[in-house]
Amino acid sequence: MSTKQLLIRLPDALVRRFKRNVSARQRSKFIQHLLEDALPPEDRGDDDPLYHAALTVERDHTLAAEMAEWEFAMLNDGLGESGPSPRCN
Repeated sequence: MSTKQLLIRLPDALVRRFKRNVSARQRSKFIQHLLEDALPPEDRGDDDPLYHAALTVERDHTLAAEMAEWEFAMLNDGLGESGPSPRCN
């Protein structure tokens, strides 16, 4: 099996936790196992309906723009981790 090197960016605090808990010689294998567990199997491929739905959304610029508006609205709905923000009357 051939391998590739991958550059990723992670928050400093997460990197510190990672280095503190996973030895240097085990880090690549640790990440490999996480990805293998988190990602769908490679054999699902092109017949996966979710894959086709995602491709359709990516190709439809109008739908992608509408979804971006919804995402923005949902992220800025005033409901944070502490609950709704106070309203000014």
